[in-house]
Parts: sequence; structure tokens; C-alpha cells
Amino acid sequence: MIISIFTVIHLVAAVSIVILVLLQRGKGADMGAAFGGGSSQSVFGSQGSATFLSRITAGLAAVFFISGLSLAYMYTQKGGAPRSVIETTTSQAPLAESLREKNSTDLPAVPGSKD
Repeated sequence: MIISIFTVIHLVAAVSIVILVLLQRGKGADMGAAFGGGSSQSVFGSQGSATFLSRITAGLAAVFFISGLSLAYMYTQKGGAPRSVIETTTSQAPLAESLREKNSTDLPAVPGSKD
């Protein structure tokens, strides 16, 4: 349950980071604003939305890294189930051998065999 919540948070943070990076202007756009192209009466102040969007992007990047590390830790600590095919086959081998021994004594003799 908690892994699902962290996965959703991780995906929302990733998509939000992509959208915010695409919304931001490049560093070359500031030169046009220096010669009178920018407006000091904007919603976010005289520097525009650059500092606001960069702070939100940095916060979402932190959330993205924390959720990624948390998911990695949770997946390594998850359950007592075997993690490899080798562990699965060795854990089931004694059961299969005991069934083979039990069934080998219950089988009738094959006609025409020398045993």
C-alpha cells in the first residue's frame, strides 16, 4: 500500500518537473528584457516568474529524489519471498524429493522387469 503511494508521488513529481522546466525561459531571454522588453508590473515581480518557477522546480526535484530513494529502500527490504530463481528451486527441492520417494514406493511393479 505504501509503495503504491510513493510510486504515485514519484510519477506526479516527475511529470511536474518536466512541465515546469518546459515553462521556464532560457537564460538568453533575459537579455531582451534588459533592453525594455520586460515588464516590471508582472504578477511575480520585476524578475518575472524565473525565481518562483525555479524554486518550485528545485522543491519538486527534492521530492523526486527522496521518493526514488525511498522506493529503492522499500523494494530491497520487501518480503521474505525468494529473490532469484536459484533460491526458488533450492527451497522447493526437498519437497519434490520427498514426493518422489513417497510415490516411488507406491508404484506397482512393471510387468516384465527384472526388479
